[in-house]
Amino acid sequence: MARPPTAAQRRVIEGADPGTGRLRGTDAQLAALVRLGLVFRHPRPPHDHFLTPAGHRLREAEPEPAPAPASDPAGVFAARVGGAEEIPPGPSRAREVRDAWQGLMELRRMTNPDSATDRPCGWERTHLVRAAALALEAAGHRPEHADTPGYRVRATPQPEAVAVHGPALGEYAATLEAAGWQCGEYTEARTRARQLLASPRRV
Repeated sequence: MARPPTAAQRRVIEGADPGTGRLRGTDAQLAALVRLGLVFRHPRPPHDHFLTPAGHRLREAEPEPAPAPASDPAGVFAARVGGAEEIPPGPSRAREVRDAWQGLMELRRMTNPDSATDRPCGWERTHLVRAAALALEAAGHRPEHADTPGYRVRATPQPEAVAVHGPALGEYAATLEAAGWQCGEYTEARTRARQLLASPRRV
């Protein structure tokens, strides 16, 4: 988020349906919450508004805010993509990952044309690295950190494909395929290192 929500916007969030995340408010309030990444507008009529994973977390937040490294500059949950620059997760990380994965499944249900949750949705196709990393982290795989081996997810020049590096490519492939991705192992031409190429499945 560029800034925290106003008191009126928080009341709209707190009044969301506890089961579906559906919420009501003025057009201006809802549009502002969409810009903050806390709410999304359903693409199909009647175009109701629902909490995003970040909106759910804000509504259920404890008095102390979550550590900043768990969020990207827009304030939206960011899965750990692996790399020496990352900060080790704190004690609340497992809950954050679980909530984000459940929110993503709900987003698939709400935005895939057939309400399918077994394949990636449009958001994942435009955030490939973060989406693949979330699937891996939610399944319990460890991201690479400093001298600790683990997965690394990186963008590639290929459309709708990410590269996954790490010591357990077969396990990463099984996790991603179960999450609706299609995978294949390849040898990187320059370094001769093995890597996994993963793309979101369409059908």
